[in-house]
Amino acid sequence: MKINWGTGIVLAFIGFISFIMYFIVTMNVSKDFEHELVTEDYYGVELAYQNDIDKLNNANTLSENISFTKNKEGLLISFPKDLDFKKITGKVTLYRPSNMKLDFEEPIALKDSKMFIVNDRLIDGRWNLRIDWNYNGTDYLFKEGVHF
Repeated sequence: MKINWGTGIVLAFIGFISFIMYFIVTMNVSKDFEHELVTEDYYGVELAYQNDIDKLNNANTLSENISFTKNKEGLLISFPKDLDFKKITGKVTLYRPSNMKLDFEEPIALKDSKMFIVNDRLIDGRWNLRIDWNYNGTDYLFKEGVHF
């Protein structure tokens, strides 16, 4: 049986459309490809973004900003040494962009100018570190991407 060019084009279109439909259904149904936003209240976070800009600008005025080091045991966060660590309050949030279930938040509890987060919750991959903190009534923010 001989297939003419018109039939070949129709078969090619049907094959292409079948492939695209298979791809769409697989991506939407499979649990391997979760589609999550970084935060539940995405639009609410975006509306408060100017506050974040102000906090980042406050942090840029400090003589020394927050620094961190990562090792096998976990993440060591160092606050500015010229500040009284007893007056620092706030929270440390670690977002996992690929899996919202791994996100966690810890209150800042300092015995000196350092805070340590144990590695048992930090699986390998990319994390977004966000430290929202307050010192003497002034709000500060530190954001950085971390890879373990």
